[in-house]
Amino acid sequence: MAHLPATGLHLIADLKGGTGLGDCARIEQAVRAAAAAAKARVIGAHFHHFGEGQGVTGVALLAESHISIHTWPETGDTAVDLFICGPAADVEAGLAVMAEMLGATVVRQQTVARLGR
Repeated sequence: MAHLPATGLHLIADLKGGTGLGDCARIEQAVRAAAAAAKARVIGAHFHHFGEGQGVTGVALLAESHISIHTWPETGDTAVDLFICGPAADVEAGLAVMAEMLGATVVRQQTVARLGR
């Protein structure tokens, strides 16, 4: 399935609070659920835990682009990036699922139309 670049939306957001921000498996589960909610297909993923009491960074490569996440459990902060192409893409739904699964609150978000949308 081809996705024209002019259908891209790039949402970046900061989340506050939540639980399990140092749990690599939980973070991956939230990212995969966000991709499904955004109507995107994960084609690969990599997540890294930085050690006891520290956060996780990860990326899901999508057929439609990517989702990345960075967590800081010591401060309760999470930064996410959902860049998804395709006329059916729903970045807002992806963010909502991620925030809900982490028990976090979205404190700032910005959506940018990419490549001529």
